[in-house]
Amino acid sequence: MGLLDQLGGMLGGNSSNNSGSVDYMAILQWVEQQGGISGLLDKFRQGGLTEVVQSWIGTGANLPISGQQVQNIISKVALQQLSSKLGMGSQETSGLIAQLLPDIVDKLSPKGEEPVNPDLMSLGMSLLKGKLFG
Repeated sequence: MGLLDQLGGMLGGNSSNNSGSVDYMAILQWVEQQGGISGLLDKFRQGGLTEVVQSWIGTGANLPISGQQVQNIISKVALQQLSSKLGMGSQETSGLIAQLLPDIVDKLSPKGEEPVNPDLMSLGMSLLKGKLFG
């Protein structure tokens, strides 16, 4: 069992519905499969959300996105892959991505600069600390 798997278990296990927690590591692994944070941000920019993405990277307030916007930008197959890992429907999964992605990007860009090769493991540890001590 790798460190990423162990962290995933600590953050939410393999099921998001049984304990009411979210499997953050499954989400971070999925982000990596989508081309990492940069790949996802590019998809959102290409989908017409450049200003929204910039708000997540910048130091000001994060503009929100909706689950429907996520569904319009992320492929149905990719959403279904994450949905099956999380044990939820595609609409619920896209809503979760809409809720978490701005915060993930914001945490990875504290100086207002787009993250280059972000350390998702450190982010996972940060999420874990927040879950245990927050």
